[in-house]
Amino acid sequence: MFNALIARQTEAGQSVALETLELNDLPDNDVLVRVDYSTINYKDGLALTGTAPIIRSYPLVPGIDLAGVVESSRDQRWQVGDRVVVNGWGMGEGHWGGLAQYAQVKGDWLIKLPDALSTREAMCIGTAGYTAALCVDALINHGTKPTDGDILVTGASGGVGSVAIALLAAQGFRVVASTGKGHEAAYLEALGASECIDRDTMSTAGKPLQKERWAGVIDAVGGQTLANACAQVCYGGAVAACGLAESPALPATVMPFILRGVTLYGIDSVMAPLAAREQAWQRLATDLDKNRLESMINEMSLAEAINSGADVLAGKIRGRLLVNVNR
Repeated sequence: MFNALIARQTEAGQSVALETLELNDLPDNDVLVRVDYSTINYKDGLALTGTAPIIRSYPLVPGIDLAGVVESSRDQRWQVGDRVVVNGWGMGEGHWGGLAQYAQVKGDWLIKLPDALSTREAMCIGTAGYTAALCVDALINHGTKPTDGDILVTGASGGVGSVAIALLAAQGFRVVASTGKGHEAAYLEALGASECIDRDTMSTAGKPLQKERWAGVIDAVGGQTLANACAQVCYGGAVAACGLAESPALPATVMPFILRGVTLYGIDSVMAPLAAREQAWQRLATDLDKNRLESMINEMSLAEAINSGADVLAGKIRGRLLVNVNR
């Protein structure tokens, strides 16, 4: 028997509760993982609150992330005792997820955890941090160098933004953090930001082509902020877009792309191929300062996670929410 959060559909709407399950209640997949930690991301906030139709079938265990140890396996690639991490693949949406003490998953979904990271550290990072690493990889693979100029990170105090700042600073980039939380300036500077700007300077409508300011951008919010960011990128620069916390709309023109050669990279963490995942996790294992990582963390139990979704959606969370499923 083990504990899990279960989302169910009732006549009154969706309910989420802590329940006790048997192993044979789990879906029949190849690998049984004893979960050590999970986490709460923006998408988990939507799922836990029922704000958006993230969950596609009921009953379902939410949680798009997990880190733990292989308990049993019918997949020859994975052995008992392997330390693994899972991000995405529809887990917590159409497949049972990580907010439980056990999960039965497909072998194709697993990534072997780098030796330098514990399962706790992996979920301190979670999908938000893994997505940040994919964004940093996109800029570096584009050819962006620290000598090219400043990198703008939007939604800076959130999970993606926090990890992105730390990773960029580790590579020697000068990072400018855009945030609506001026009181978090010291936190962002401790992560490696050289400067903080008010998000209002980026979120109001501007000209389709503006003064060149950024060698690159990591954007987690979308909307007018992303449009302005694209309009301010220097010639040949790049933008890695991964979120829609402000809006899914993009009220922009083609001018930055055809007059300045700006490249807009869409970053998808859910279905990213294995090679990109492994590269991102290796960067996290080697570049992310563990002390900076710890400063981002708010730890909670499975039961406490139930009510965390509303705070995530309201933008009240700084950094990362770590769920100790065995607490």
